[in-house]
Amino acid sequence: VFFFFFCRLIFGTLYPAYYSYKAVKSKDIKEYVKWMMYWIIFALFTTAETFTDIFLCWFPFYYELKIAFVAWLLSPYTKGSSLLYRKFVHPTLSSKEKEIDDCLVQAKDRSYDALVHFGKRGLNVAATAAVMAASKGQGALSERLRSFSMQDLSTIRGDSSSTVPPSVTVRTSSKQSQPKTSRSASEGTGSSGKC
Repeated sequence: VFFFFFCRLIFGTLYPAYYSYKAVKSKDIKEYVKWMMYWIIFALFTTAETFTDIFLCWFPFYYELKIAFVAWLLSPYTKGSSLLYRKFVHPTLSSKEKEIDDCLVQAKDRSYDALVHFGKRGLNVAATAAVMAASKGQGALSERLRSFSMQDLSTIRGDSSSTVPPSVTVRTSSKQSQPKTSRSASEGTGSSGKC
């Protein structure tokens, strides 16, 4: 299996990609057409391979047959990709081109509408989640602040017995008590100095 993937990577993808580059660089129309036919057939092969790998991987020499098919597509002697494109793919796509184009236009419109619809729903869900998280966060914050203030109040209530709210008492008494103390202390020292 690993050998198949390695061969497919080298011969099915990298080798044709390099020669496609050379065709673009040389601007040779004949080479353009040749490699475009290859890439169309290779894309169809890769699509079909996705399903055949599920159902036919047990088949004897399955991977060897796939390597042989890719080599047949690439070979300048067999010209497998040109043969398949001219005999099957081009006539089929030419006859069904209008229907395929219509389906693609409808799918593009539907996908745009679906994208807009799901985008709006996603934004609504995100906005709702943000609001809920903010409200829960605010509730948790207010609970935490309430618990802090309740602790402070219970500590202060035990210390003071005045009817003024404790927070005001603490602020007022702490600001005014020091100057009074310092004044009384200075007056006391002043008066003791006078005596």
